[in-house]
Amino acid sequence: MVNAEQLQQLKIGLEWIKPLNDTFTRFVIASPMQQAAFIGQCYHESGGFKQLKEGLSYSAERLTKVWPKRFPTIESAQPYARNEKALANKVYAGRMGNRDEASGDGYRFRGRGCIQLTGHANYYHAGQALGVDLVMEPELVATPMYAALTAGWFWNKKGLNALADEGTKEAFETMTKRINGGLLGIDDRR
Repeated sequence: MVNAEQLQQLKIGLEWIKPLNDTFTRFVIASPMQQAAFIGQCYHESGGFKQLKEGLSYSAERLTKVWPKRFPTIESAQPYARNEKALANKVYAGRMGNRDEASGDGYRFRGRGCIQLTGHANYYHAGQALGVDLVMEPELVATPMYAALTAGWFWNKKGLNALADEGTKEAFETMTKRINGGLLGIDDRR
């Protein structure tokens, strides 16, 4: 369990004490290694537990680098530059349980929470596990309690406790790939 002194040392707001401890209890994130890895991964994914909604405001040039297959040219990226809603609807359409671009699911179920829960399917299944309708109330995932609980659900679903307990560089890299798809920010996560 975490306490106020520990969170202050990590520069994490005290409003996270109950959400983190409830998450640790509910998803049996119990060992110091598990809790440290969970906090480290969440810290990076949420910008220090401060950014609970995915930032999707990119320049056209940046879009061609982040999603080169979807935006092969600056011209193709221009309509989506600095347009978070349009961008989310395009890049998340037809994936992760989302419907087509026109449905608005991409933006409605964009990344939120401590591990950036994304997609209708994840919102649905996390909500079922937590006993709350996150499909009808996706904004709940951007509150500290549900940001932490959905991260715990995802952590449990991906079997990350075992990797945390291994404590090896390779295990931490595998954990990071399961969360982020790559090794983005690996040093910060550690």
